[in-house]
Amino acid sequence: MSGPIPVAEALARVLASVPGPVEAEDVPLGQAAGRTLAADVAAKRTQPPFRASAMDGYAVRSADADRAGAVLRRVGTSAAGNGYRGALQAGEAVRIFTGAPVPEGADAILIQENAEAEDDRVSVLEPVVPDRFVRRAGLDFAAGDTLLRAGETLDARRIALAAAAGHPVLGLRRRPRVAILATGDELVLPGEPPAWDQIVASNTFALAALVESAGGEPIDLGVVRDEHAALEDAFRRARAARADLLVTLGGASVGDHDLVQAALAKEGLELGFWRVALRPGKPLMHGRLGAMLVIGLPGNPVSSIVCGLLFVLPAIRALLGDPAAGADRSEPAVLGRDLEANDGRQDYMRATLRTAPDRLPVATPERRQDSSMLAVLGQAEALLIREPHAPPARAGDACRIIRLDRRLV
Repeated sequence: MSGPIPVAEALARVLASVPGPVEAEDVPLGQAAGRTLAADVAAKRTQPPFRASAMDGYAVRSADADRAGAVLRRVGTSAAGNGYRGALQAGEAVRIFTGAPVPEGADAILIQENAEAEDDRVSVLEPVVPDRFVRRAGLDFAAGDTLLRAGETLDARRIALAAAAGHPVLGLRRRPRVAILATGDELVLPGEPPAWDQIVASNTFALAALVESAGGEPIDLGVVRDEHAALEDAFRRARAARADLLVTLGGASVGDHDLVQAALAKEGLELGFWRVALRPGKPLMHGRLGAMLVIGLPGNPVSSIVCGLLFVLPAIRALLGDPAAGADRSEPAVLGRDLEANDGRQDYMRATLRTAPDRLPVATPERRQDSSMLAVLGQAEALLIREPHAPPARAGDACRIIRLDRRLV
Protein backbone atom coordinates (compact mmCIF):
# COMPACT_ATOMS: atom_id res chain seq x y z
CA MET A 1 0.00 0.00 0.00
CA SER A 2 1.45 3.36 -0.95
CA GLY A 3 2.03 6.01 1.70
CA PRO A 4 0.30 9.34 2.22
CA ILE A 5 0.60 11.86 -0.60
CA PRO A 6 1.57 15.53 -0.16
CA VAL A 7 -1.13 18.15 0.37
CA ALA A 8 -0.36 19.96 -2.90
CA GLU A 9 -0.63 16.72 -4.88
CA ALA A 10 -3.89 15.80 -3.15
CA LEU A 11 -5.43 19.18 -3.99
CA ALA A 12 -4.24 18.95 -7.59
CA ARG A 13 -5.86 15.52 -7.93
CA VAL A 14 -9.13 16.75 -6.45
CA LEU A 15 -9.28 19.70 -8.83
CA ALA A 16 -8.28 17.57 -11.82
CA SER A 17 -11.20 15.23 -11.09
CA VAL A 18 -13.76 18.04 -11.42
CA PRO A 19 -15.31 17.47 -14.88
CA GLY A 20 -15.97 21.16 -15.46
CA PRO A 21 -18.24 23.94 -14.27
CA VAL A 22 -21.88 23.20 -13.52
CA GLU A 23 -24.54 24.64 -15.81
CA ALA A 24 -25.46 28.31 -16.01
CA GLU A 25 -28.84 29.83 -15.25
CA ASP A 26 -30.34 33.32 -15.54
CA VAL A 27 -30.84 34.96 -12.15
CA PRO A 28 -32.45 38.35 -11.35
CA LEU A 29 -29.91 40.81 -10.01
CA GLY A 30 -31.73 41.07 -6.68
CA GLN A 31 -31.14 37.36 -6.07
CA ALA A 32 -27.52 37.26 -7.23
CA ALA A 33 -25.66 37.99 -3.97
CA GLY A 34 -23.07 35.32 -3.25
CA ARG A 35 -23.49 33.68 -6.64
CA THR A 36 -20.77 33.07 -9.23
CA LEU A 37 -20.68 34.54 -12.73
CA ALA A 38 -20.84 32.09 -15.62
CA ALA A 39 -19.65 34.63 -18.20
CA ASP A 40 -17.95 37.98 -18.42
CA VAL A 41 -20.17 41.02 -17.87
CA ALA A 42 -19.82 43.95 -20.27
CA ALA A 43 -21.35 47.39 -19.81
CA LYS A 44 -24.57 47.99 -21.72
CA ARG A 45 -24.25 51.74 -21.29
CA THR A 46 -21.71 54.51 -20.67
CA GLN A 47 -21.30 55.87 -17.15
CA PRO A 48 -21.73 58.76 -16.74
CA PRO A 49 -23.64 59.09 -20.01
CA PHE A 50 -22.96 62.86 -20.15
CA ARG A 51 -20.50 65.37 -18.75
CA ALA A 52 -21.48 65.77 -15.11
CA SER A 53 -20.62 68.17 -12.33
CA ALA A 54 -18.59 66.82 -9.40
CA MET A 55 -19.60 69.73 -7.15
CA ASP A 56 -22.45 72.09 -6.34
CA GLY A 57 -21.95 75.54 -7.90
CA TYR A 58 -22.29 77.14 -11.32
CA ALA A 59 -21.53 75.84 -14.79
CA VAL A 60 -19.57 78.53 -16.62
CA ARG A 61 -17.30 79.20 -19.56
CA SER A 62 -13.75 79.40 -18.18
CA ALA A 63 -13.05 82.42 -20.40
CA ASP A 64 -15.82 84.32 -18.56
CA ALA A 65 -14.65 83.37 -15.03
CA ASP A 66 -10.88 83.60 -15.31
CA ARG A 67 -10.55 86.47 -12.84
CA ALA A 68 -11.90 87.43 -9.45
CA GLY A 69 -14.60 90.10 -9.65
CA ALA A 70 -16.10 88.92 -12.92
CA VAL A 71 -19.92 89.05 -12.89
CA LEU A 72 -22.08 86.55 -14.79
CA ARG A 73 -25.82 86.29 -15.41
CA ARG A 74 -27.65 83.24 -14.15
CA VAL A 75 -29.90 81.84 -16.89
CA GLY A 76 -31.13 78.53 -15.46
CA THR A 77 -30.57 75.46 -13.31
CA SER A 78 -29.21 71.97 -13.98
CA ALA A 79 -30.14 69.32 -11.42
CA ALA A 80 -29.76 65.54 -11.40
CA GLY A 81 -32.58 64.17 -13.52
CA ASN A 82 -33.57 67.65 -14.65
CA GLY A 83 -30.74 69.03 -16.73
CA TYR A 84 -30.52 72.44 -18.40
CA ARG A 85 -31.25 71.91 -22.11
CA GLY A 86 -29.91 75.17 -23.52
CA ALA A 87 -26.39 76.07 -24.61
CA LEU A 88 -24.40 78.44 -22.44
CA GLN A 89 -23.55 81.78 -24.07
CA ALA A 90 -20.86 84.32 -23.25
CA GLY A 91 -21.31 85.91 -19.81
CA GLU A 92 -23.88 83.33 -18.64
CA ALA A 93 -23.91 80.87 -15.74
CA VAL A 94 -26.16 77.94 -14.86
CA ARG A 95 -26.79 76.89 -11.26
CA ILE A 96 -25.67 73.26 -11.08
CA PHE A 97 -25.72 70.46 -8.54
CA THR A 98 -23.53 67.41 -8.05
CA GLY A 99 -24.20 64.73 -10.67
CA ALA A 100 -26.19 67.04 -12.95
CA PRO A 101 -25.39 67.40 -16.67
CA VAL A 102 -22.96 70.18 -17.57
CA PRO A 103 -24.69 72.36 -20.19
CA GLU A 104 -23.34 72.62 -23.70
CA GLY A 105 -20.84 75.47 -23.95
CA ALA A 106 -19.70 75.23 -20.30
CA ASP A 107 -16.21 73.91 -19.58
CA ALA A 108 -15.75 74.63 -15.87
CA ILE A 109 -17.54 74.62 -12.52
CA LEU A 110 -17.43 77.67 -10.29
CA ILE A 111 -17.97 75.96 -6.93
CA GLN A 112 -20.46 77.67 -4.68
CA GLU A 113 -17.81 78.46 -2.05
CA ASN A 114 -16.05 80.61 -4.65
CA ALA A 115 -19.18 82.43 -5.83
CA GLU A 116 -21.51 85.09 -4.51
CA ALA A 117 -25.05 85.17 -5.87
CA GLU A 118 -27.66 87.90 -5.71
CA ASP A 119 -30.81 87.59 -7.78
CA ASP A 120 -29.61 86.71 -11.31
CA ARG A 121 -26.08 88.00 -10.74
CA VAL A 122 -23.21 85.61 -9.92
CA SER A 123 -19.90 87.16 -8.84
CA VAL A 124 -16.65 85.21 -9.22
CA LEU A 125 -14.58 85.21 -6.01
CA GLU A 126 -11.81 82.94 -7.31
CA PRO A 127 -10.94 82.14 -10.96
CA VAL A 128 -11.99 78.76 -12.33
CA VAL A 129 -9.75 76.16 -13.95
CA PRO A 130 -10.96 74.63 -17.25
CA ASP A 131 -12.42 71.10 -16.84
CA ARG A 132 -11.94 71.12 -13.09
CA PHE A 133 -14.87 69.49 -11.26
CA VAL A 134 -16.26 68.27 -14.61
CA ARG A 135 -16.62 64.51 -14.96
CA ARG A 136 -16.27 63.53 -18.58
CA ALA A 137 -18.76 61.14 -20.20
CA GLY A 138 -17.51 57.58 -19.73
CA LEU A 139 -15.24 58.49 -16.82
CA ASP A 140 -16.34 55.35 -14.96
CA PHE A 141 -16.87 53.00 -17.90
CA ALA A 142 -17.99 52.97 -21.53
CA ALA A 143 -20.53 50.75 -23.28
CA GLY A 144 -18.85 47.48 -24.23
CA ASP A 145 -16.18 47.60 -21.49
CA THR A 146 -15.72 44.26 -19.69
CA LEU A 147 -16.42 45.02 -16.03
CA LEU A 148 -16.66 41.60 -14.36
CA ARG A 149 -15.11 38.25 -15.18
CA ALA A 150 -16.52 34.73 -15.24
CA GLY A 151 -15.78 32.94 -11.98
CA GLU A 152 -16.10 36.03 -9.80
CA THR A 153 -18.38 35.89 -6.77
CA LEU A 154 -20.97 38.65 -6.62
CA ASP A 155 -20.78 40.80 -3.52
CA ALA A 156 -22.32 44.22 -2.85
CA ARG A 157 -19.78 46.18 -4.88
CA ARG A 158 -19.94 43.87 -7.92
CA ILE A 159 -23.74 43.84 -7.84
CA ALA A 160 -23.72 47.64 -7.77
CA LEU A 161 -21.42 47.66 -10.80
CA ALA A 162 -23.62 45.22 -12.73
CA ALA A 163 -26.70 47.31 -11.94
CA ALA A 164 -25.02 50.55 -13.04
CA ALA A 165 -23.95 48.81 -16.24
CA GLY A 166 -27.60 48.08 -17.08
CA HIS A 167 -27.99 44.36 -16.22
CA PRO A 168 -31.29 43.35 -14.56
CA VAL A 169 -30.46 39.64 -15.01
CA LEU A 170 -27.10 37.84 -14.95
CA GLY A 171 -25.93 34.43 -16.17
CA LEU A 172 -24.72 32.60 -13.06
CA ARG A 173 -23.57 29.11 -12.26
CA ARG A 174 -26.20 27.10 -10.46
CA ARG A 175 -25.21 26.19 -6.92
CA PRO A 176 -23.31 22.88 -6.88
CA ARG A 177 -25.27 20.29 -4.93
CA VAL A 178 -23.17 18.90 -2.09
CA ALA A 179 -24.54 15.88 -0.22
CA ILE A 180 -23.19 15.60 3.34
CA LEU A 181 -23.23 12.22 5.04
CA ALA A 182 -22.18 11.74 8.67
CA THR A 183 -21.46 8.18 9.77
CA GLY A 184 -21.02 6.54 13.14
CA ASP A 185 -22.98 4.69 15.80
CA GLU A 186 -21.59 7.15 18.35
CA LEU A 187 -23.35 10.23 16.90
CA VAL A 188 -26.59 11.88 17.96
CA LEU A 189 -28.02 15.19 16.72
CA PRO A 190 -27.95 18.35 18.84
CA GLY A 191 -30.88 18.30 21.26
CA GLU A 192 -31.07 14.51 21.38
CA PRO A 193 -29.99 12.85 24.64
CA PRO A 194 -26.73 10.96 24.02
CA ALA A 195 -26.03 7.63 25.66
CA TRP A 196 -22.98 7.41 27.91
CA ASP A 197 -20.82 6.29 24.97
CA GLN A 198 -22.11 8.77 22.37
CA ILE A 199 -21.28 12.34 21.34
CA VAL A 200 -23.21 15.15 19.66
CA ALA A 201 -22.65 15.45 15.90
CA SER A 202 -21.17 18.80 14.85
CA ASN A 203 -19.40 18.10 11.56
CA THR A 204 -22.53 18.14 9.41
CA PHE A 205 -23.42 21.65 10.49
CA ALA A 206 -19.87 22.93 10.04
CA LEU A 207 -19.58 21.46 6.54
CA ALA A 208 -23.01 22.76 5.54
CA ALA A 209 -21.94 26.27 6.56
CA LEU A 210 -18.70 25.89 4.61
CA VAL A 211 -20.58 24.66 1.53
CA GLU A 212 -22.94 27.64 1.64
CA SER A 213 -20.06 30.09 2.11
CA ALA A 214 -18.33 28.61 -0.95
CA GLY A 215 -21.46 29.01 -3.09
CA GLY A 216 -22.82 25.46 -2.92
CA GLU A 217 -26.15 23.97 -1.89
CA PRO A 218 -25.80 21.57 1.07
CA ILE A 219 -27.95 18.43 1.12
CA ASP A 220 -28.07 16.83 4.56
CA LEU A 221 -28.23 13.03 4.29
CA GLY A 222 -28.36 12.73 8.06
CA VAL A 223 -26.38 10.52 10.42
CA VAL A 224 -26.05 6.93 9.24
CA ARG A 225 -25.12 3.93 11.37
CA ASP A 226 -22.05 1.86 10.64
CA GLU A 227 -23.93 -0.66 8.50
CA HIS A 228 -23.49 -1.44 4.81
CA ALA A 229 -27.22 -1.34 4.10
CA ALA A 230 -27.64 2.09 5.72
CA LEU A 231 -24.62 3.44 3.82
CA GLU A 232 -25.86 2.07 0.50
CA ASP A 233 -29.24 3.71 1.07
CA ALA A 234 -27.51 7.05 1.75
CA PHE A 235 -25.50 6.76 -1.48
CA ARG A 236 -28.71 6.12 -3.41
CA ARG A 237 -30.24 9.23 -1.86
CA ALA A 238 -27.20 11.28 -2.88
CA ARG A 239 -27.58 10.07 -6.46
CA ALA A 240 -31.31 10.72 -6.43
CA ALA A 241 -30.59 14.29 -5.33
CA ARG A 242 -28.22 14.61 -8.33
CA ALA A 243 -25.38 15.63 -6.04
CA ASP A 244 -22.29 16.97 -7.77
CA LEU A 245 -20.20 16.18 -4.71
CA LEU A 246 -20.64 13.69 -1.88
CA VAL A 247 -18.82 14.55 1.35
CA THR A 248 -18.67 11.76 3.91
CA LEU A 249 -17.73 12.43 7.52
CA GLY A 250 -15.92 9.64 9.32
CA GLY A 251 -15.41 5.99 8.46
CA ALA A 252 -13.09 6.59 5.49
CA SER A 253 -10.11 4.70 6.93
CA VAL A 254 -9.71 0.91 6.93
CA GLY A 255 -10.40 -0.04 10.54
CA ASP A 256 -12.92 -2.67 11.60
CA HIS A 257 -15.62 -0.01 12.02
CA ASP A 258 -14.60 2.18 9.07
CA LEU A 259 -17.04 0.95 6.43
CA VAL A 260 -17.46 3.97 4.14
CA GLN A 261 -14.64 3.18 1.74
CA ALA A 262 -15.66 -0.47 1.45
CA ALA A 263 -19.32 0.45 0.91
CA LEU A 264 -18.38 2.98 -1.77
CA ALA A 265 -16.15 0.43 -3.47
CA LYS A 266 -19.10 -1.93 -3.63
CA GLU A 267 -21.09 0.86 -5.35
CA GLY A 268 -18.34 1.29 -7.96
CA LEU A 269 -16.11 3.99 -6.44
CA GLU A 270 -13.11 4.92 -8.58
CA LEU A 271 -10.67 5.62 -5.75
CA GLY A 272 -8.19 8.43 -6.24
CA PHE A 273 -6.38 8.40 -2.88
CA TRP A 274 -7.23 7.96 0.76
CA ARG A 275 -4.29 9.18 2.81
CA VAL A 276 -2.67 12.63 2.81
CA ALA A 277 0.49 13.72 4.64
CA LEU A 278 -1.13 16.41 6.73
CA ARG A 279 -2.12 17.08 10.31
CA PRO A 280 -4.96 17.13 11.18
CA GLY A 281 -6.66 14.93 8.61
CA LYS A 282 -4.40 12.11 7.41
CA PRO A 283 -7.24 9.63 6.57
CA LEU A 284 -8.69 11.72 3.73
CA MET A 285 -10.36 9.90 0.83
CA HIS A 286 -11.04 11.08 -2.70
CA GLY A 287 -12.61 9.46 -5.73
CA ARG A 288 -15.54 9.43 -8.13
CA LEU A 289 -18.80 7.52 -8.01
CA GLY A 290 -20.02 7.77 -11.57
CA ALA A 291 -20.54 11.46 -12.27
CA MET A 292 -20.39 12.34 -8.57
CA LEU A 293 -17.17 13.55 -6.98
CA VAL A 294 -16.49 12.01 -3.56
CA ILE A 295 -14.42 13.43 -0.71
CA GLY A 296 -14.26 11.44 2.52
CA LEU A 297 -13.27 13.56 5.50
CA PRO A 298 -12.00 12.32 8.86
CA GLY A 299 -14.49 12.06 11.69
CA ASN A 300 -12.59 14.20 14.19
CA PRO A 301 -14.32 17.62 14.18
CA VAL A 302 -11.22 19.79 13.72
CA SER A 303 -9.83 17.46 11.05
CA SER A 304 -13.06 17.59 9.06
CA ILE A 305 -13.24 21.39 9.16
CA VAL A 306 -9.57 21.91 8.27
CA CYS A 307 -9.79 19.38 5.42
CA GLY A 308 -13.04 20.97 4.31
CA LEU A 309 -11.26 24.31 3.98
CA LEU A 310 -8.31 22.74 2.16
CA PHE A 311 -10.15 20.42 -0.25
CA VAL A 312 -13.97 20.74 -0.23
CA LEU A 313 -14.02 24.52 -0.64
CA PRO A 314 -11.65 24.49 -3.67
CA ALA A 315 -13.65 21.63 -5.22
CA ILE A 316 -16.86 23.67 -4.98
CA ARG A 317 -15.14 26.70 -6.44
CA ALA A 318 -13.89 24.56 -9.34
CA LEU A 319 -17.44 23.32 -9.93
CA LEU A 320 -18.43 26.98 -10.15
CA GLY A 321 -15.78 27.69 -12.77
CA ASP A 322 -13.64 29.86 -10.50
CA PRO A 323 -10.20 30.12 -12.17
CA ALA A 324 -8.66 30.76 -8.74
CA ALA A 325 -10.19 27.64 -7.17
CA GLY A 326 -6.80 26.20 -6.27
CA ALA A 327 -5.06 29.48 -5.48
CA ASP A 328 -2.83 29.73 -2.43
CA ARG A 329 -4.87 31.51 0.26
CA SER A 330 -1.99 31.80 2.71
CA GLU A 331 -0.24 35.02 3.67
CA PRO A 332 2.99 35.92 5.49
CA ALA A 333 3.14 36.30 9.26
CA VAL A 334 5.63 36.18 12.12
CA LEU A 335 5.85 33.26 14.54
CA GLY A 336 4.78 34.09 18.09
CA ARG A 337 6.57 31.30 19.99
CA ASP A 338 9.25 28.67 19.55
CA LEU A 339 8.31 25.42 17.82
CA GLU A 340 10.00 22.04 17.65
CA ALA A 341 10.97 20.38 14.37
CA ASN A 342 8.05 19.01 12.35
CA ASP A 343 7.67 15.43 11.15
CA GLY A 344 6.80 14.30 7.61
CA ARG A 345 3.28 15.73 7.61
CA GLN A 346 2.26 19.26 6.63
CA ASP A 347 0.84 20.79 9.80
CA TYR A 348 -2.05 23.24 10.12
CA MET A 349 -1.84 24.54 13.67
CA ARG A 350 -4.64 26.54 15.24
CA ALA A 351 -3.26 29.98 16.14
CA THR A 352 -4.26 33.38 17.46
CA LEU A 353 -3.12 36.62 15.83
CA ARG A 354 -1.70 39.82 17.18
CA THR A 355 -1.39 42.77 14.86
CA ALA A 356 0.29 46.16 14.94
CA PRO A 357 0.22 49.03 12.43
CA ASP A 358 2.55 48.54 9.46
CA ARG A 359 3.69 45.11 10.68
CA LEU A 360 2.97 41.53 9.74
CA PRO A 361 0.58 39.70 12.08
CA VAL A 362 2.16 37.66 14.85
CA ALA A 363 0.75 34.11 14.85
CA THR A 364 0.94 32.20 18.12
CA PRO A 365 -0.10 28.54 17.84
CA GLU A 366 -2.18 27.08 20.64
CA ARG A 367 -0.23 24.53 22.67
CA ARG A 368 -3.18 22.11 22.55
CA GLN A 369 -3.57 20.90 18.98
CA ASP A 370 -5.68 17.77 19.46
CA SER A 371 -7.98 17.27 16.46
CA SER A 372 -11.03 16.73 18.68
CA MET A 373 -10.86 20.14 20.39
CA LEU A 374 -13.45 22.45 18.83
CA ALA A 375 -13.06 25.08 21.56
CA VAL A 376 -9.47 25.68 20.45
CA LEU A 377 -10.54 25.96 16.81
CA GLY A 378 -13.42 28.27 17.76
CA GLN A 379 -11.00 30.69 19.43
CA ALA A 380 -8.37 30.45 16.69
CA GLU A 381 -8.01 33.20 14.10
CA ALA A 382 -5.73 31.40 11.68
CA LEU A 383 -4.13 28.13 10.67
CA LEU A 384 -0.34 28.29 10.96
CA ILE A 385 1.23 26.20 8.19
CA ARG A 386 4.35 24.14 8.89
CA GLU A 387 5.97 22.32 5.99
CA PRO A 388 6.93 18.64 6.28
CA HIS A 389 10.30 18.14 8.02
CA ALA A 390 10.47 21.83 8.94
CA PRO A 391 13.41 22.48 11.32
CA PRO A 392 12.92 23.99 14.77
CA ALA A 393 11.61 27.56 14.60
CA ARG A 394 12.01 30.50 16.95
CA ALA A 395 9.64 33.29 17.88
CA GLY A 396 10.07 36.06 15.34
CA ASP A 397 10.77 33.73 12.42
CA ALA A 398 8.80 34.13 9.21
CA CYS A 399 5.81 31.82 8.73
CA ARG A 400 2.63 31.55 6.66
CA ILE A 401 -0.98 31.46 7.80
CA ILE A 402 -4.49 30.98 6.46
CA ARG A 403 -6.85 33.41 8.17
CA LEU A 404 -10.06 31.99 9.58
CA ASP A 405 -11.66 35.38 10.23
CA ARG A 406 -11.91 36.40 6.58
CA ARG A 407 -14.22 35.29 3.80
CA LEU A 408 -12.30 32.68 1.84
CA VAL A 409 -14.15 33.13 -1.45
